[in-house]
Amino acid sequence: MDLLPNSAPLATKLRNTLIQYHSVADSEWRVAKKTKDATVWRKPSEEFCGYLYKAQGVVEDVTNRIVDHIRPGPYRLDWDSLMTTMDIMETFEENCCVMRYTTAGQLWNIIAPREFVDFSYTTSYEDGLLTCGISLDYGEVRPNFVRGFNHPCGWFCVPLKDYPSHSLLTGYIQTELRGMLPQSAVDTAMSSTLANFYSDLKKALKTDKQ
Repeated sequence: MDLLPNSAPLATKLRNTLIQYHSVADSEWRVAKKTKDATVWRKPSEEFCGYLYKAQGVVEDVTNRIVDHIRPGPYRLDWDSLMTTMDIMETFEENCCVMRYTTAGQLWNIIAPREFVDFSYTTSYEDGLLTCGISLDYGEVRPNFVRGFNHPCGWFCVPLKDYPSHSLLTGYIQTELRGMLPQSAVDTAMSSTLANFYSDLKKALKTDKQ
């Protein structure tokens, strides 16, 4: 089991990596899925033998509320249908923490339940926010779970200039599920999960306003 890293340099490196992803030219992305709520693209990851996914859609709410629903905290577990448990293991200053969470099985349990331990960091970005994370090899793996690994990932949320009560939410996800899985099953699951993330998030934001 590794020791926890120094949070400040890890947070800086993570933020810089996400900003780099955010500047990748449109021509490098290929559409993986489109729904009324979001578009999902993908490109080969430079971190592992899989894909870096990009998802983007407009969400009818203000930036702070959206990010509060995404980052580690009381809201996420209530609405994210894939997440089954979440525990904050360590808290640092400056919006940093280490969390452990588990996910449900997918594709009729072809993909068994997974466990992740992630370093999470939330910071300002332009007129909005960036919440990002990366997995750590930390803590014992729970029985009946496969330990997955999130390479640098995150969500940029910025208000639309002409409609400040609406926000553009752009995510970058590259999850190594590990275990003996056909790549086609992983690709199908990732695209669908990201598209469903937007529709579930929108429903949660509407419900919490009532």
